[in-house]
Amino acid sequence: MTTNNTRLFKKSLLAVTITLASSQAMAAGFQLNAQSATGLGRAFAGDAVIADNASVMARNPAAMSMFDKTELSLGFETITTDIKVSDATYTSAMNPISTPTSSNYDDAGGTSVAPNIHLIVPVNEKFAWGVNAYSNFGTSTDFGNDFAASEFGGETDIMSLNFGLAGSYRLNDQWSFGAGLDIIYGKGTLKRTTSSNLSANPNSPFNGLSLVDIDGADGWGVGFNVGTVYELDENNRFGLSYRYSPEITAEDSKGQEITLPLPDMAEFSGYHKLEDTKFAVHYSLQWVGWKAFDKIEFGGTATTPDAAYEWKNAGHISIGTTYYLNNDWDLRAGYMYDIAAQDDLKSVSVPDSDRQWFSAGFTYHIDTASNVDFGFTYLLGEDVKNVNESTPLGTSVSATTRADAILLGLQYSRSF
Repeated sequence: MTTNNTRLFKKSLLAVTITLASSQAMAAGFQLNAQSATGLGRAFAGDAVIADNASVMARNPAAMSMFDKTELSLGFETITTDIKVSDATYTSAMNPISTPTSSNYDDAGGTSVAPNIHLIVPVNEKFAWGVNAYSNFGTSTDFGNDFAASEFGGETDIMSLNFGLAGSYRLNDQWSFGAGLDIIYGKGTLKRTTSSNLSANPNSPFNGLSLVDIDGADGWGVGFNVGTVYELDENNRFGLSYRYSPEITAEDSKGQEITLPLPDMAEFSGYHKLEDTKFAVHYSLQWVGWKAFDKIEFGGTATTPDAAYEWKNAGHISIGTTYYLNNDWDLRAGYMYDIAAQDDLKSVSVPDSDRQWFSAGFTYHIDTASNVDFGFTYLLGEDVKNVNESTPLGTSVSATTRADAILLGLQYSRSF
C-alpha cells in the first residue's frame, strides 16, 4: 500500500471518528438529555413548561417568567453505557488467509459524568434573566486493544459544555416569551489503530498502525434559542421552544479542521394538574433536525474527502406523571420513545437505534426554600442487525450492535 493511500485512510477515518464517537451519549444521534435530575426522573416529559426549578431555562427560556424569586439549581448526571457487538466478522483484503475473523465484543461502554448549573433572576413582574452551564455530550467508550476490528472501534472520550444567557418577558397572565444565546465548547480524545491481523505478513507496518491519536481536539460554536409559554390557569399550561444549533469547527493538535453540523430542535410540552387531586400529567414532543447532518467537511482538499452520513430527522415523545405526596415529597415517573437518527448508513462504534426510556424520581423538600432531586432512567435499546462498514484499506466488518444504559441524576435547588 502506498503512503498516499495510508494517509487518505487515516484522514478519512479521523473525520468519521471525530463525529460518530460522540454518539455514545445515549440519545438519538449524539444528543444528550442531561439538563436536570428532575427531568431525568420523568423522562423529560413536560420539561419545557413545568418550571419546578431553574433547570427549565435549558428547555424553554420563556418559562423563567414563572418565578418570582431568584432560583438556583445545580447537580450532575451519570451515564453508564452497556454496548455490545455480536454476530460480528472482520475481513481484510490484505490478509485473506485469516478472514473472516470473529470480532464480537461484550462491553465497549463506560461511565461519564455530565454536570449542570442554572440560575434565574427575576427583575420585576415582567422581566427575568438567567445563566446556565450544562453538558450536551459526555461519554467514554473503549473497545480495547483486543478488538479484532480495531479500526472500527478504538477509544473515545468526548465532553462538551453549553454556556447560556437568556431573558424572558411576561406579556400578561397568559403569555410569556423568552430568548437566549448559547456558546458551545467541545473537546475530545480519540484513538484508532488498524487490526493486528490487517496484513498476512506478521511484520507488516500496517498491522497495528496508529490511525488516529488525538488528545484534546476542541472548538467553539454560537447558537440561540427562543420560546413561549401559554398558561390557561395555574394548573394547566403549554410551552413551545426552538433551538438553533451552530456548526462547530474542531481543530486537532496538528491544525487539521473538521466542521461538524449540529441539528436544530423544537419542543412542545404540556402540564396539567388534575383538579382536586395530588396528581399531574405532563408530556413532550421533540423534533430534532438530524437530516442536516448529511456530511462532515474535513480539510476541504482532495486528499481529505467529506464523510457522508445521510441521517434522518428524529426526536422523541414522552409522557409522565407527578404525585405531590405531601409537603416533603414529590414522586414522579415517565416514559420516552426516542427515535434513532441513523438511517441506511450504520456503524459498529455507533449503535444508534430506537430506544425506550423508563424513568422514576423524587423531590425531597428540605424546607420551603430548598430541595434535593433524584432521577433514574433505564434506557433500553434495540438490536441493530446487518451493520456493515468498510475502509479504503480493503477491510470490512459486519455485525449486530446493541446499546443499553443506566442514567442517574442528583440535584440541589434553592430559592432566594
